[in-house]
This record gives sequence, C-alpha cells and structure tokens, in this order.
Amino acid sequence: MAAHRLDKVNELLKREIGSFVQREFEWPGTIVSILDVEVTEDLKEGRVWVGVVGRMAPSQVLEKLSRQRGAIQHAVSRRVVLRHTPRLTFRHDDSARRGVDMVNLLDDIEQNLPKAPPLPEGETDPEI
Repeated sequence: MAAHRLDKVNELLKREIGSFVQREFEWPGTIVSILDVEVTEDLKEGRVWVGVVGRMAPSQVLEKLSRQRGAIQHAVSRRVVLRHTPRLTFRHDDSARRGVDMVNLLDDIEQNLPKAPPLPEGETDPEI
C-alpha cells in the first residue's frame, strides 16, 4: 500500500474514532482526544494514541477504551470501508498534558518576572 494512502487511512480512522469516542463516552472532568492513529500496511493492526488531560488517570481512560474496543471497531467499520478493519490498541500520548504544563509554566514565569522600570519620557527602548 502506498504511504500516501496509508496516511489517508490513518487520518480517516483518527477522525472517526475521535468522533465516536466524544459522542458515545462520558469523561467527567477530563478531556480525551484521539491524537493519532497508526495502522500497519496490511491494515490488520492499529495503534490509537490518546491524550488525556483532567481528573481521570490515563490508565482509567485506556482501560475503558480497551473494554469497548469491539464496539469502537464495529462503529468505525460501518463508516470506513476497508478490506480489513484494524484491531485497535489504545496507547497514552502525554504530549497534551506536557503542552498544558508548558503553557502553565510560561504563565507562571510571566507573572513572577520582575517588570522592567518604565523608560523616562521621550526615550525609546534600544532593543526595538
């Protein structure tokens, strides 16, 4: 299978799995996102990378998704017609949490940095 076609299949599966997970599951106090899908060339296996931010532990989310794997695969197979519907496995991708942590760190730095004294009237900043 051409790499371009495989990329299209990955993107289509990502969209459909993400839509199903958002529509059919409740995640109290937690944002669950399907960040990526990687299927094998023979379309028999698919790794689904899941981002979790919030109160629920990633292990709880992955366990819930794994228990419902059959229902997710069935729903996806009805919307995405492929020779084989990949057997999905769910894996945690913590890049979303790391991104939130980085934004919070930058906000904290900005709030705690000493402010530069104002320039005397009529002077401009030489770095500008």
